[in-house]
Amino acid sequence: MYRAAVMPGPNLPVRVEKFAPPTLSPGAALLRTLYSEVCGTDVHLHRGKLKVPFPIIPGHVSVGVVEQSGGGVRDIEGNAIKEGDIVTFLDVHETCNNCYYCLVARQPTKCPRRKVYGISYSATDGLLGGWSEAIWMKSGVKMIKLPSELAPETFIGGGCGLVTALHAVDMAEIRLGESVAVLGVGPVGQSIVAFASLSGASEIIAVGAPQARLDFARRMGATSTLGLDLSPEARVDAVRALTGGRGPDVVIEGSGAPEAVRDALDLVRDGGRVVVCGQYTDNGSIEINPHWQINRKHVEIKGCWGSRYDHFHRAVALSARYGSQKPWRDMVSGRFTLDQANEALAAVESRTAIKAVITPNPALV
Repeated sequence: MYRAAVMPGPNLPVRVEKFAPPTLSPGAALLRTLYSEVCGTDVHLHRGKLKVPFPIIPGHVSVGVVEQSGGGVRDIEGNAIKEGDIVTFLDVHETCNNCYYCLVARQPTKCPRRKVYGISYSATDGLLGGWSEAIWMKSGVKMIKLPSELAPETFIGGGCGLVTALHAVDMAEIRLGESVAVLGVGPVGQSIVAFASLSGASEIIAVGAPQARLDFARRMGATSTLGLDLSPEARVDAVRALTGGRGPDVVIEGSGAPEAVRDALDLVRDGGRVVVCGQYTDNGSIEINPHWQINRKHVEIKGCWGSRYDHFHRAVALSARYGSQKPWRDMVSGRFTLDQANEALAAVESRTAIKAVITPNPALV
């Protein structure tokens, strides 16, 4: 039997339960969990902001050691994944590759049949979330072996925010020498700053709070920071002063605050680009003026939802290559056991931890 933290419903305390191990079919595996992140999405789940099949075992981005294999488990390059390997995996599973969004739009994140570990599987389906001593890798789940030079703590320090940030920066199409403003300095914003820096942006302005997170954004590559103690108007003036009076070429919203979308449209230069990736759940509405903030400014706006396998694959490679330059590992500021899952949620919600992780098997880490 394996212990797992179960979220029984909105606003109810997380409790630890025991689950029987799955029967492994060919292509399936069982991971012994090393780390599973506590994401802002998990807070949204706990607050009932997403429709999910409660009860659930949360934890959608995780790292673990292959404990058992049903045989025939391979990565996309045909290499065997065997017992003892340290892996992560794409949390999105069961996209059908047979619908309009998969085949015509080529946007599998919008496949209506997609399932997500830690979110859209019920606890009654089995060990399908990371807040557990073991995770059932169903046949077909795309696992990625961590290279020897990549510490598990480095990858999980970036976690879901690392992968989401890569998707957002791809959509922003940052060019060498451009200026970028990043709204939000949580896990997503920190990795956006890092990837903007690696993309060759010359000026990277991080906007958010608290001050400790702004200081960390400097370590990630921000050249300037602005706090939320400044009024929106003062932030516009400060950003324009840093960008030749025009505003940044690119603004990426990663805060989750609806007003940040309005602020992004005010900050971006005429003819610039805005990517919205922080509005994963409905945090409310905000009023904008389409004429002044979009049409007259000739602004390009993109919405970023979820991530694909290629983002996970590249995120592993990038964190291995640049983990010594970008301190993803140091983002982990709170470690919690399964029995402390409620405290972990509280730490993320109160922003006392930049990144919190669950360690279901403390003796292994």
